[in-house]
Amino acid sequence: MSSGQPSIRAPERRLQPAPEDRLATLERIVRRFSGADGLIKRGGLVTEVTSTHYKVRGLSDFARLGDIVEQRGQAGARRGEIVKISRDEVVVAPFERSADAGIGDAVFRRGPLAVTPHASWRGRAIDALTRAIDGGPSLIRGDDTADGATTPGAMTRQRVGTAFMTGVKVIDIFTPLCFGQRMGVFAGSGVGKSTLLAMLAGADAFDTVVVALIGERGREVREFLEDTIGDSMAKTVAVVATSDESAMMRRRAPDTAMRVAEHFRDQGHRVLLVLDSITRFAHALREVATGTGEPPVARGYPASVFTELPKLLERAGPGAEGKGSITAIISVLVDGDDHNDPVADSVRGILDGHVVLDRAIAEQGRYPPVNPLSSISRLAGKAWSTEQRALVARLKSMISRFEDTRDIRLLGAYQGGVDAELDMAVRQVPLIYEALTQSPRDRPSADPFSDLARHLKGKQNVDAGD
Repeated sequence: MSSGQPSIRAPERRLQPAPEDRLATLERIVRRFSGADGLIKRGGLVTEVTSTHYKVRGLSDFARLGDIVEQRGQAGARRGEIVKISRDEVVVAPFERSADAGIGDAVFRRGPLAVTPHASWRGRAIDALTRAIDGGPSLIRGDDTADGATTPGAMTRQRVGTAFMTGVKVIDIFTPLCFGQRMGVFAGSGVGKSTLLAMLAGADAFDTVVVALIGERGREVREFLEDTIGDSMAKTVAVVATSDESAMMRRRAPDTAMRVAEHFRDQGHRVLLVLDSITRFAHALREVATGTGEPPVARGYPASVFTELPKLLERAGPGAEGKGSITAIISVLVDGDDHNDPVADSVRGILDGHVVLDRAIAEQGRYPPVNPLSSISRLAGKAWSTEQRALVARLKSMISRFEDTRDIRLLGAYQGGVDAELDMAVRQVPLIYEALTQSPRDRPSADPFSDLARHLKGKQNVDAGD
């Protein structure tokens, strides 16, 4: 080649990054633009749909149980909760009444549900996802972003020891309550359980009341809040999940109510939590668990039901030193009036006492239909004085003698003057029953022992005059 002829250079070859470097660069980009407000959303696709659940492929690597997801389909954006995770897919239970999802719909992870209560929530009714359902303005969100339970440690909790008056005579005499106590109200359907709960919710001893209505009839919610709670609604937060809502909403509502109660407890409030009913919460747990394939172990209930019950109920009670307390009144719907039902039996062992409502007493027209012989408060000793303890023991003895001889007296085999104690029971117990009768319209009793004594004395004076 001559020296005057221009030389030809070979084209430069650009060095391509190694596959490992490309992967690292892509991961940095994903981390930079992903997140709740990022441009990149981590999600998956619906692969299978049933009436109560749907499965999503593509979320398993970063999903966690309890995470909220958003499913986008023809019906719009719908939310659900991850209830099972396997290697290739996750199972989602929707918050809507049915799994309105289609094959191939995109599903994006939103993280845990944040419940952020605020003082302005008192006087409001909300659903399990903390959305206002009372037609009022949007809820103000608090600063507390904790997404887990805040159960105090066993050795850091305050001791229970201060009694309060509920205003319900039969409760304050036979099963008195203390701040921070967890009491169960056990009853079959239609016996008067909700009415008694409403009377207890009107107690003046509390700074804040949280009412959780789980699986209740929709028509009764407004009546309960406006008529029964009434003036106390100003300090009440109502969490509602009616019977026609999905199992996930009924499963979530008690947790939401407990988080609201925990917030006000940590503010130093004496909180009353009324949960009606824990049985329908257990039914929702069963429906969700069986949908994920968990086998039943006791009358159709999977084992996870009996794990979730103490996890929820143990969060109530006295707070840590310097904090407030959560006094819980938990209603238990006894299926078929069987008090050895698995849910009733499990809950009874967790709570600090139980009030039993008897259908036979309700049929006699005595309300509230509390059976004083079957009911017990494990903290009654901290509420009674020595004289009151002796009096209650005497009253229970007379009531027991009266009820045990009911059949004999109905047959006409009873003769007065043979047994002095039985004669006294026959005279006094009907008057005691009459004194304990109370309706929601009656004035709450400030001193039930004195009211009982005045009633008995007044009847004796009338009889003496006759």
